[in-house]
Amino acid sequence: MSLCTRDVASDRRAHLDQRHDLWFKRSMLAAAMLVLVLLVSIAASTLWGGSLALKTFGLDFLTSTDWDAVNNRFGALVPIYGTLVTSFLALLIAVPISFGIAIFLTELAPPWLRMPVASAVELLAGIPSIIYGMWGLFIFGPFMAAHLSPWINDYLGELPLIGSLFQGPPLGIGMLTAGIVLAIMIMPFITSVMHEVFRSVPTTLKESAYALGSTTWEVVWDIVLPYTRSAVVGGIFLGLGRALGETMAVTFVLGNAQQFSASLLMPSSSIASVIANEFSEAYTDLHRSALIALGFLLFVVTFIVLALARLLLMRLSRKEGL
Repeated sequence: MSLCTRDVASDRRAHLDQRHDLWFKRSMLAAAMLVLVLLVSIAASTLWGGSLALKTFGLDFLTSTDWDAVNNRFGALVPIYGTLVTSFLALLIAVPISFGIAIFLTELAPPWLRMPVASAVELLAGIPSIIYGMWGLFIFGPFMAAHLSPWINDYLGELPLIGSLFQGPPLGIGMLTAGIVLAIMIMPFITSVMHEVFRSVPTTLKESAYALGSTTWEVVWDIVLPYTRSAVVGGIFLGLGRALGETMAVTFVLGNAQQFSASLLMPSSSIASVIANEFSEAYTDLHRSALIALGFLLFVVTFIVLALARLLLMRLSRKEGL
């Protein structure tokens, strides 16, 4: 093959590679833009669908506790409150347990036990939410009413300042029950993220700490956590996003009561449960618009939470860079 022929073939190959690379970049850009288009479309469609309720009630829609479909009076404060409280309770319970499971699997578990525990975590993540809801309603709810709620009321209800949070009748369903069920649901997701990022810590760092006389707790607190801090925070907020939007399990165990109560033992409602319960029975335009507006508020709340998570991760990244 002559030198000229080789140069022509090389130029043709370079031209094809450049064209393929351009197509690849454009297809990846289209995939990224599709996500943004879907996000904006969902937000715009829910805002448009809920515009009638937002125009009718204005800011009262956010601050009112009324939810009366007969008289067409709707306020979103109770569903927003129930959504935030149950999600916060779920994080408060799930994060320490997830951290303990991930550390056990990474640092302490014997080889014969590591695989069964990790498989159990994966199986919990694959259980449908309606199964969690049925279990919470028929199994955990009665157990809560018979044993846990009376104990909480008798011993924690007498505490100063926070005692009002734990006072109430032993109904078995309510915000605390919903928070516990949500914690069980999001725990496998947070555990999986923590487990994977803890495994990514270089073995040499941990072995060096052990060689200097550090205990397991000191290695975890001083080596593992600082190295994986950003990823751990991201996993926690991923679980929070799942808890905020959960529908069926919360609908079964929250009680679906449109009442504002400081007690965690009392029934309440969430944005997702109100939409699931009432959308098929909404017979007026204003009622349907109020439910769609609730969906828009859930979208906004989730967006704000994830945006705060992103800002927190950016701050942590800057500190790590320094």
